[in-house]
Amino acid sequence: MSQNIEQMKREFLEYLEIEKGRSLKTIENYDRYLSRFIEFTQIKKPQNITDEVVRKFRLWLNRQENGVITEGVNETLKKKTQNYYLIALRAFLKFLRRREIDSLSPERIELAKVGDRDIDLISSDDLERLLAAPDATDVKSLRDKAILELLFSTGLRVSELCSLNNDIDLKRDEFSVRGKGEKIRVVFLSSTAKEAIRNYLDKRKDMDEAMFVQFGKNASNAKSLRLSSRSIERIVKHCAIKAGISKKVTPHVVRHSFATDLLQNGADLRSVQALLGHANIATTQVYTHVTDKHLSDIHKAFHGKGRKK
Repeated sequence: MSQNIEQMKREFLEYLEIEKGRSLKTIENYDRYLSRFIEFTQIKKPQNITDEVVRKFRLWLNRQENGVITEGVNETLKKKTQNYYLIALRAFLKFLRRREIDSLSPERIELAKVGDRDIDLISSDDLERLLAAPDATDVKSLRDKAILELLFSTGLRVSELCSLNNDIDLKRDEFSVRGKGEKIRVVFLSSTAKEAIRNYLDKRKDMDEAMFVQFGKNASNAKSLRLSSRSIERIVKHCAIKAGISKKVTPHVVRHSFATDLLQNGADLRSVQALLGHANIATTQVYTHVTDKHLSDIHKAFHGKGRKK
């Protein structure tokens, strides 16, 4: 019996939510990617997904503009972005095969080759200026100081930081956090981070359970005082500008600094993978090329010593 493609997409998204435990944001993204595929191809049944249909969709994707204009030319979707659509489609096809519904084999979907990922980094001097940017005189600046110190001490994702409550035991040097895929990992607090959090919490007067909350006139009308990811990003950006840093600085840049700091000081890749909460070691390996500065010293010290001057 032929299955309706929209019905199967709905069941697939429910499967991701209930059985796979994926976040609502992930499900929302998969829904958008698959809906765009179905809208373009106009297919009605899973059986209609063929190599030729996928080829035409990939060609169309590759020609889509991303809204950025460089030197008067509209840029097209980056290969990495195109791959998000293909990953969603491949996962959908795997689901169909698990349900024994005839369709294209998921192994037929090959991802586009992408170059090495660029990492946005700031220098150690910039990092120190960033951490010192909040003057730590009132509760708002104490909050901002605690946010920055906690980001650098733990390497938390901004969503993980936002979800924290103010019940962290500051007598301990560690606490557990629920990350991507509902996976729990342990992160560690430096003495500087603990002090910054303690100073901030001691100054707070509200009873909200969130660790980081908003202050000022907007707080009185808010349903929840908890800061959003966007608010945290704005705070980090403001502190970077105050510190005189010309580069764009985000919470994820601080996470990069956390990882590279560990690797440059001798931490092994597997440990950094665990601390970052990466499911795949390949995701962590992107940091290694920026931490191999000692290779330059080795090259200078040992290369070409046998050649005649």
